[in-house]
Amino acid sequence: MLISGLYIVATPIGNLKDISERAKEILSDADIIAAEDTRVTKKLFTLLGLPTNKKFIPYEDHSEQEKFQQIIDLINEGNSVALVSDAGSPLISDPGYKLVRECRKQNIYVTTIPGASAVISALQLSGLPTNRFMFAGFIPNKDKARIDLFTELKNINTTLVLYETAIRLEKSLEALQKIMPAREIAVVREITKLYEETIFGSIADVLEKLKANPAKGEIALVIAPPAEQRSDEVDIESLLKEEMQKSTLKEAVKKISETYHLKRNDVYEKALQIKNQSV
Repeated sequence: MLISGLYIVATPIGNLKDISERAKEILSDADIIAAEDTRVTKKLFTLLGLPTNKKFIPYEDHSEQEKFQQIIDLINEGNSVALVSDAGSPLISDPGYKLVRECRKQNIYVTTIPGASAVISALQLSGLPTNRFMFAGFIPNKDKARIDLFTELKNINTTLVLYETAIRLEKSLEALQKIMPAREIAVVREITKLYEETIFGSIADVLEKLKANPAKGEIALVIAPPAEQRSDEVDIESLLKEEMQKSTLKEAVKKISETYHLKRNDVYEKALQIKNQSV
């Protein structure tokens, strides 16, 4: 018997065996299932042998505002509510955080039943640095919005993870090549499924492979952080002299080190030398 509250339950992203025993118990015992798509969730219940004779309610992006108070009212009436997405961990690029926040405000019990996550799985399979990463959600489908997003992300010094559809993948990689041409990437598809595949390499290499054999299924794109350039590969002195004519030493150092991914101490030392020579 579950106490009244909100249970955030991860479901499989492909392989049904990836659901935990605890998740099955919670889904079986919960009074109400709040689902991204109730049809998908009912099918999952059937496949897992879980009872379908319970209340299923939709909880989607466009209905989030009107639904979260309804769910809170149900909890306050003594019900246990399990929140699930179509696949994977709820709230990761799915609606739900406003519901959790409101539950916190009203001192309602909230817990998580962790499990499969495409973001984490893609990182594990990518072969790219995992010590620090950023999930940037779905890549926009409009050309300008896509370019704007990649431009915004290019100077962030961390591994990036994004979701994309197979049909738009090549177009997104071509845009990425213009903004971050030197990056290593991994295209991870169909995670935990029969045709799971990771395509790793430079953007040009991956594009060539995809043109020969287009990707299908669910896609996670993992982008390596910018490689740190060696000081001797960049004419720091000329760049600093030009920049210091229109900004402070501190601002010039920050801009040059971030733009060219150089060690800030090296750039700062060179800037001091230039400043002292001009005195």
